[in-house]
Amino acid sequence: MENASNTKKKIVLGILFLLPISIYMFFATGVNNFGKLPVLVEQISEVSAFKDMEGNPVQLNERITVLGFFGTDALESKAYTYNLAHKIYSKYQGFDDFQFLILLPESARNQAKILKSNLETITDTNHWKFAFSTDQEIENVFNSLKSGYSLDKNMATPYVFIVDKEMNLRGRDDDDKAENGLVYGYNSADVADINNRMTEDVKVVFAEYRLALKKNDKYKREI
Repeated sequence: MENASNTKKKIVLGILFLLPISIYMFFATGVNNFGKLPVLVEQISEVSAFKDMEGNPVQLNERITVLGFFGTDALESKAYTYNLAHKIYSKYQGFDDFQFLILLPESARNQAKILKSNLETITDTNHWKFAFSTDQEIENVFNSLKSGYSLDKNMATPYVFIVDKEMNLRGRDDDDKAENGLVYGYNSADVADINNRMTEDVKVVFAEYRLALKKNDKYKREI
């Protein structure tokens, strides 16, 4: 009887020892999976051929970017712009490595100025950039996304894209409401798409970089 009692005690102690470890491993794995937004396309084209309104070069490298293409009739996208400004841009505009970058033909410059002035009535636009180049350069960048979407005759699309600091296109590869589970971009004309998919996915990308910074800082302190 004593041996049986000792065996039971060992089993209980073993469970009490292993259970916290098992729970930790379960949640740690979950956090890691949640904390990464899939890379759908690696190394899209840099935007070195584009200049902003002040004539300054723009870049994707080392920036978390929401990339858009509003075309020759940029003012037609005013409603989309306000959706994005309220739901996404306003939450992250304080981060120096974050930007909204809208690529436009030179012919849209005046409309872009009006659109930016309208934006300035509701938010700080320091990290919201309109950049200009040729139709061919716009097509080059857009095609490098390999999204399956297309630009219309005005070089525009309502879809916007999340590009990470390494110039990779981020999105979803297991969305049960998308064709083949793939979400390359987010429809800025659809408030539900911005509120649900895009808000969550931008948050995940920022969380991923914050986690990486914490790990690097811990490593530096340890050495």
